Amino acid sequence: MLNSSANRFHNLICMLVLFPVLESMACSPAHGQIPAFAGGASSPVVNGKQIAVLAGGCFWGVDAVFRHVKGVASVVSGYSGGSASTAQYDTVSTGTTGHAESVKITFDPAQVSYGELLRVFFSAATDPTQLNRQGPDEGTQYRSVVFYANEDQKQIALAYIDQLDRAKVFRSPIVTQVVPLKAFYPAEEYHQNFLARNPTHPYIVYNDLPKLRELQKRFPDLYKR
Repeated sequence: MLNSSANRFHNLICMLVLFPVLESMACSPAHGQIPAFAGGASSPVVNGKQIAVLAGGCFWGVDAVFRHVKGVASVVSGYSGGSASTAQYDTVSTGTTGHAESVKITFDPAQVSYGELLRVFFSAATDPTQLNRQGPDEGTQYRSVVFYANEDQKQIALAYIDQLDRAKVFRSPIVTQVVPLKAFYPAEEYHQNFLARNPTHPYIVYNDLPKLRELQKRFPDLYKR
C-alpha cells in the first residue's frame, strides 16, 4: 500500500528494484513448511460461523489470500485499533490514528479452523517478523496484529506464536501483536477485493500475486479458485 500520492513513484521504483529480494524473503521460514498449530481444537461453535480479524501490511494482499481459502465465506478490508472518527484511508495512512489495515474474515470452523487460518496468515499473507512495516510499506498502520474476538482465539494465537518461536521456525522472532478486537470499520469500496479488480496494478503484481502463488503451493488442499 502506498503511503501517500507523493510517494507513489518512489515506492514503485523501490518495488521494481527490490522485488526479487522481497519475494525471496517474504514469510521465509528457516525450516521450510510452517507447522500446524499443535494445540487442541477450539470450543464448539453454536451458530456455524466465526469471524477472525487480522492485520499484516497492506490489506489488499491479506484480503486476496483469504478469499482463496476453503471454508472462508467472506472477507472485508478495513481498519482496526483506532476510533470511528479516523477510520478513513487518507487519515489512517498518516500512521497517527492507531489503526492497522485489517481484514475481517467470516469462516466456517467445520471446514477450516482458527488455527489453520493463522497458519495461512503466517505462511502466505504476511511476514510476522517485520515490525511496523511489510515489504515496501512502513508505519504502524502496517503492523502485524491478531485482533482476537474471544478468549479462545486469544489463547490459540498466543500458544501458536509461542510454538513457532520455540521451534525457531522463522529466522527472527515473531513480532505480531495479539490484542482484543474492539471494533472493525470497513474500508472504502474501492479497496474491497482490490486484487481481483486490479490484477495488473504494479503493487499487486510485485507484492500480492506472489502471496497467492505461495498459498497455492503451501496449501493445495485449502486453496480455492
